[in-house]
Order: sequence, then structure tokens, then C-alpha cells
Amino acid sequence: MTIQKQILQAISQAFAATFDHQVDAESIALQPTRKEFEGNYTFVMFPFLKFTKMKPEDSGEKIGQYLVENCEVVSAYNVVKGFLNISVDEQSWLEVFQKLYKNKNLGQLPAKGEKVMVEFSSPNTNKPLHLGHLRNNFLGFSISEILSANGYEVIKANLVNDRGIHICKSMVAYLHFGDGETPETVGLKGDHLAGKYYVLFDKAYKKEIQALMEKGQTEEEAKKQAPLMLEAQEMLRKWEAGDEATVELWKTMNSWVYEGFDATYKKMGVSFDQYYYESDTYLLGKNIVEEGLEKGVFFKKENDSVWADLTDEGLDEKLVLRGDGTSVYITQDMGTADLKYQDHKINKSVYVVGNEQDYHFDVLFKIMKKLGRPYGEGLYHLSYGMVDLPTGKMKSREGTVVDADDLIQEMIDTAASHTKELGKIEGFTEEQATELYEMLGLGALKYFLLKVDPKKRMLFNPQESIEFQGNTGPFIQYSHARIAAILRKADQIELSYQSEAFEGLGQVEKAEKELIILLNDFEKKISQAGEEYSPSILAQYLFDLAKEYNRFYAELPIFSESDQKVRSFRVALSAQVAKTLKTGMKLLGIKVPERM
Repeated sequence: MTIQKQILQAISQAFAATFDHQVDAESIALQPTRKEFEGNYTFVMFPFLKFTKMKPEDSGEKIGQYLVENCEVVSAYNVVKGFLNISVDEQSWLEVFQKLYKNKNLGQLPAKGEKVMVEFSSPNTNKPLHLGHLRNNFLGFSISEILSANGYEVIKANLVNDRGIHICKSMVAYLHFGDGETPETVGLKGDHLAGKYYVLFDKAYKKEIQALMEKGQTEEEAKKQAPLMLEAQEMLRKWEAGDEATVELWKTMNSWVYEGFDATYKKMGVSFDQYYYESDTYLLGKNIVEEGLEKGVFFKKENDSVWADLTDEGLDEKLVLRGDGTSVYITQDMGTADLKYQDHKINKSVYVVGNEQDYHFDVLFKIMKKLGRPYGEGLYHLSYGMVDLPTGKMKSREGTVVDADDLIQEMIDTAASHTKELGKIEGFTEEQATELYEMLGLGALKYFLLKVDPKKRMLFNPQESIEFQGNTGPFIQYSHARIAAILRKADQIELSYQSEAFEGLGQVEKAEKELIILLNDFEKKISQAGEEYSPSILAQYLFDLAKEYNRFYAELPIFSESDQKVRSFRVALSAQVAKTLKTGMKLLGIKVPERM
């Protein structure tokens, strides 16, 4: 039983013994004691005064006295107004540390026997990945790792938008301006080559609109009548009809893009277990519309269009099938939701998609629940905000969106110059230095994008993210490297830091105790990050742990300590912090260096 549970049970017993009132231990909570007060945990008395019939201070005194006398882990207490601050005895903290230190499965919670699919990335095959995709991919990958650590069986899925008018625009432009070039002949990644033609289409299309407007057409008419747009629409019709030449060009250009995406995903450290393609799923969902009509979940209008009435759910009426029998986005999303369940029998399905789609997913989830889907209650939209850059910091190829490959490379270059400047690569081979720059550059980028609550819009500052001080990835990475150096030295001087080497240790210092308390919270934070679908909870925890370790390191000697047991304990404590940092950063998709 954890220390917190023991204290909560004792508090429950204290209410029964002192005030003759039953308080369920499960219904009460402890908070960490604020730094300016003595104690480890705080119990707030105010909600219970109605039956203690005493002042908050007196009520706290009564409970505090009971705990000291009857709960073996409690050594002292103090009451500040209505707050009961509880101190845990030192031997209990050492026992907690012994358990943590011996735990071979640190950071892996018991299996839940449930499957969850996390769908993220969802790129379009007409352009490369950009800054917004980075937040999406890092969030999706990290939440997959966190849910896996929470005991779920996780399937990471990518639904690729590989069809539609936007794809046809790149294809039309390639036919007009491509002159048979390939990624190999021009030395360009395939996704960037497709993106180049998407931009060329846009430029040529705007010129055509201008020319038509000069001949007297309105802008709206010109947009519809521009020859390139008509050609793109015709190409989409040909593709849907299975025209051989069109499908061949589509396959060729998409294969270039996938090769480019694969290289970017590899660089990012992101992978998938299941790919779905819109070209396979865009006709799905029509059978569900029929089912919904039979069940009375949908209704038909006079023009034969089919709608879901969600007014009883606080929403409006939503179109699910056009009058001519063609799908809308939600039709295929209903079909794809069923397909995922058929493929994997999932209990939960998490969609990592920007907050501009909040309404869409609200509608989709309400419809699937009304249809009585077995996975209906497990649908979750991990909605996230936009990422902004300080203006002028970085330019993209097209000058509008920031290209993911460019940004990753810029981060690695910045990490390289910063690390050289600080002289942190002494004795490194060129290969080792390159590996370190990639680790730091990507670590800085991922951590900065993940440390903010996903729901918030955020400002990404490349320079700030790479700093070795403050709430950054490199600060945590450097803290790990520092501990790794301590462990190497301990091994060199053959200092044992196995648990038997510090058994019978008399007391622990305040800085050591603070570290044990934080280490003890690790799995609770993993659980919380999984429940709230928020890697930022874990990121903040890892920063707090690294910061607390650096304080401990500054305050207490390790190798110059004269007491052998204390020396062994401090190395063991350092080793546990390193293990926790490494395990936690892995859940964020970030590697930590062994030396710097």
C-alpha cells in the first residue's frame, strides 16, 4: 500500500474514532505541502467542518494527533488555519525508495485488456508535412506511448488523404509543367516535388482568374471557369471512373510522396501500425446511412438528402448524404469508424486533429453513439491548437507555411552551433557529435511542442527551445547526461550502489527526501497524462524532477561524502532519477544522451 493510501485510510479512521462520522478513504485526497510549510502532504479540513462542529484549527489538531499516534508512516504534523500538513517519517521514505529502486517495470502499469487506436498525422499527398503536422505527429506518437504505458494495447493509425481535387491540382500542373521530371532527376524529395506542382497550379490558376476578370467576368465566375480548375475537376471524374492513364499518374506521384513522408517520419522518430487511405474509404458509410434511416436516427428531406437531427444534443441538423446520393465528409468518417472496429475490435478510438474540427467530431461521435456502436463511448477527439512562430524567424520554401523538413534541419543546426559554443562535445568523434546534435535538436523541438497543454494555441520559439537552462528538452537531456557521468565514475571506482549497499541508512536529507517524493509520483503522472490525453503533464513532471535533481546535486556531495552508505545511497538515488528521466522522455518520443 502506498504512503498516501495509508494516510488516507488513517484519516478515514480518525473521523470515525474522533468525530463518530464515516468518511470513505476513496472520496478524500491529499495535496503536496507548499514549499514554505513543513510537511509532505496536506489535508484540507474545510469541507468537513459541518460535522466536526469545531474550528478548522481544532479539527486539524484532532486528526493530526490521531495520525501521529495510529499511523506508523506519520512522524509529525502542523496546522495552518484549515490546512493539516503531514510529515512522513524518514524510514518510510527509504522503504518507498527501496521499492522503486527494485521495480524492474518502472513506468509500465498493469495491462487493462483493452485496445485503443490513436489516429494521427493524416497528411495530404499533394504537399510535404509542415509545422502544424509536427505538433500533430508528436502529440499522436506520445499519447500512443503514454496509453501503452497505462496498460492499453495501442494501434497507431495514419489515415492518408490521397484523393480529391487538391491531389488532382498537383497532377494537372505536373502534366503542364513537369516535363517528365522525377525526384531522382531533380534531386528533390518526392513530397517536395508534388508540393512544388501544387504551388505552380495555384500561381497559374490565379493568372487565369485575373485574365478572365479582365474580360468582364466576376471573380466568382472566373474561379469556376478557369481552364485549369475545369481540367482538375475533369481529372477527378476520370480518376473516379478508373481511367487508366489518370490512375497511373496518381499512383506514380503518390509513390514519390510516400517515399518523402517515410524519410520525414523516420527523422521525426514516428511510426505507424496501420495505414488507411481515403481512396479506399471515401465510398464507405452509405450503408450506415440506410441503417440510420431504419433506426430513426436520420431522416430524409424532400430533395432526398439525408440528415441527422441533433437538436436534442444541443447541436443542429447535420447533412449525412446529399440528395444525389453522394457522400459528404461525415459519411466516410462513419464508415471508417466502423472499419477500424471491424479490423481491430477496439474499445477506444482517439483522433488527433486540430481544434478547427471540434464541431465535426462532436457531430460524428454523437451520431455513432445514437447508432449504438459498441465503441461509441470510447471515441475521443484530442483537439489541439495552432502553432505560431515569431515572425521572421524562419522562412519556408513557399513563404507561407513552415516546412517540417526545413524546421527539423534548422533545429539540428541550431543545436550544433549552441553545443559547440558551450564546449559540450569534448572528445566526441564526428559521428557521435552528429548523433548528439540530432538528439538535442529533435528533443528541443518535441519537448517545446509537447510541454504546452494540447488545447492551447502556442508560440514556438526555436532559439528558446534549444537552451540548456529553463523548461526545455536540452535541460532535461543534459541532466540525464550529467547523472550518466556520475554512474560511470561510480563504476570506475567500484562503488556499489545496489540496495544492500545502503540498507540500514539512518536518515535522509531534505533534498534527498524531495527527490524520493517526486520519484514516487512518476507512475501517478503517467496515469494522469493518459486519463487527460495530455503529454504536457508528463513533460512538466520531468522538468520538475530534473530541476530538483540539480538542486540536490548542488547542495549535497556525492563522491566526497565520507560515509560509505550515504555515498552509495546518493549514487543509487541519482541512478533512479536517470532511469525515470529516460523512461519518461521515451514516452514523449525523446531520446536522452549518455554523455555531453
